[in-house]
Amino acid sequence: MGKGPGLYTEIGKKARDLLYKDYQSDHKFSITTYSPTGVAITSSGSKKGDLFLADVNTQLKNKNVTTDIKVDTNSNLFTTITVDEAAPGLKTILSFRVPDQRSGKLEIQYLHDYAGISTSVGLTANPIVNFSGVVGTNIVALGTDVSFDTKTGDFTKCNAGLSFTNADLVASLNLNDKGDKLSASYYHTVSPLTSTAVGAEVNHSFSTNENTITVGTQHRLDPLTSVKSRINNYGKASALIQYEWRPKSLFTVSGEVDIKSVDKGTKFGLALALKP
Repeated sequence: MGKGPGLYTEIGKKARDLLYKDYQSDHKFSITTYSPTGVAITSSGSKKGDLFLADVNTQLKNKNVTTDIKVDTNSNLFTTITVDEAAPGLKTILSFRVPDQRSGKLEIQYLHDYAGISTSVGLTANPIVNFSGVVGTNIVALGTDVSFDTKTGDFTKCNAGLSFTNADLVASLNLNDKGDKLSASYYHTVSPLTSTAVGAEVNHSFSTNENTITVGTQHRLDPLTSVKSRINNYGKASALIQYEWRPKSLFTVSGEVDIKSVDKGTKFGLALALKP
């Protein structure tokens, strides 16, 4: 376990990654190359139905400053500048998109042994201000995540979360959407040697009185091959197999079927990530 409670986004992350990460119904690929000076260039593409989207990302690192520049097929230019450890535990992130003049955002993150804080503000005349904070330890942590629109004077987001972590178990409880949605998640490591784990997530909406229950598992067949599966109470079952044919180069095949309407067919997704 890491030192300190971490940031608010880490509450429930273990279960979310097990249940949702790498599942897809699209076709995606990415290839990364490195120049002799250490510049990383990643070309990515995805096919969604008849729509094909692509982008090229260039990453430059100079000591503790990382600059990411991405251009997509819509001629948007995304730039992110990250300054890590400007002071102990402090990270500063500046991001903006051209030609959108209202997209600028400045974010500051601070990690302490007993707290994790992240605050961001839009670089506009009437910005949206976001603040998230977590207090506790690497075992028990309590946090909140709020956003305030200075133009309307309204809170656009108000969430709270609680997490408990030990060597092989992570449990979390979140109250989201201004108190309308209650989420509980559970992650348990069964065998560290084979990365075998099980997880579950329960969501309840107070406004609609609907419940969504998702359970899943993962297992490493051998040092290069992993499998995952999940199913929810609406009858949607998914599975994937991921093969790491060289370090950090992954080939993933995933599928989803609605067992209550098998006649609708199965959705398949492919992902290929190549890194030297």
